[in-house]
Amino acid sequence: MIQKISFIAGVLVFLFVIESVLSTKILSLMPKMNVRRSTTINSPAATVFNRVADLNHWTAWSPWLITEPEAKVTVSDDSKFYSWEGKRVGSGEMRITAEKTNQSVDYDLTFLKPWKSHAKVRFELNERNGVTEVDWIMDSSLPFFMFWMKKMMEAFVGMDFQRGLNLLKDYVEDGEVHSKLEFVGERNYPGCEYIGIKRSTTMAGVGPDMKNDFTKLWEMVSSDMDNVTGESFSIYHKWEIVKGKVRYTAGVPVKKVPENLPSGVITGKLHAMKIHTLRHVGPYIHLGNAWTTMQMMMRGKEFKPVKGMHPFETYVNMPGEVPDNELITDINFAVK
Repeated sequence: MIQKISFIAGVLVFLFVIESVLSTKILSLMPKMNVRRSTTINSPAATVFNRVADLNHWTAWSPWLITEPEAKVTVSDDSKFYSWEGKRVGSGEMRITAEKTNQSVDYDLTFLKPWKSHAKVRFELNERNGVTEVDWIMDSSLPFFMFWMKKMMEAFVGMDFQRGLNLLKDYVEDGEVHSKLEFVGERNYPGCEYIGIKRSTTMAGVGPDMKNDFTKLWEMVSSDMDNVTGESFSIYHKWEIVKGKVRYTAGVPVKKVPENLPSGVITGKLHAMKIHTLRHVGPYIHLGNAWTTMQMMMRGKEFKPVKGMHPFETYVNMPGEVPDNELITDINFAVK
């Protein structure tokens, strides 16, 4: 009997050792993720610290909650614990674990849905002459079988962090964010013939490049504005998030294509179609909030996109006509 008990005990110890070794091995195989994004906020560090260390403020500038305003959010009485639940944003919770007044805040972030994961998040603040440099940092890991998604996930989280920092900058400097979403829904797009410029560029350079393209196009039609039939637009053909590249066509709809188009200017047609529209009100720097929301809605099957039809944004008004905070841009996906 003693020998039998000793044998069983030995087996249990062996299994425990094997499990510990395998667990350590699996943990070592889990791809590490590190994301850091930065911005400069024209306010003292004490003001920024208050906005990131008091979780009651997060609902005003969160880059995720803006995509689903009706998501359920609960903040603890001491403002150091925060949980959320929604259809688009999933569910999870965040807790402040350490603070250095006006210098840094550390958080434990736990995602429960759509899948479970954990991350360490940190804000670092560095004030110089009343201006604060803000770094938003995340250290996390992916399940080992998702190693192939590491770069893509870092790119997506990085974009979310940058959207959030842009919103935080608004909130700290002006007391409100200048990005509003209006869920328009399905409607009919009449189609058009257009002149345009097709370009491949970097995501960082898309703003300046698009501004130059539209300047050139509008100069071409300025002498005959009666020939313009509707709102100018940009068709997005391809996003390469990891590489930071995008290919688009900037277009102006016309009744009749002008003769003798200069080099680099093309013509094309947008056919009449049913579209699902999300309207963004605010500066173009915040348009990522609308695009991210539409992608989340598409993944959640809130509308059925038409394969092969590239999404496009239309400009209800243009810079110079209204203040940037009043710019209206419609994000459109062709739907069945």
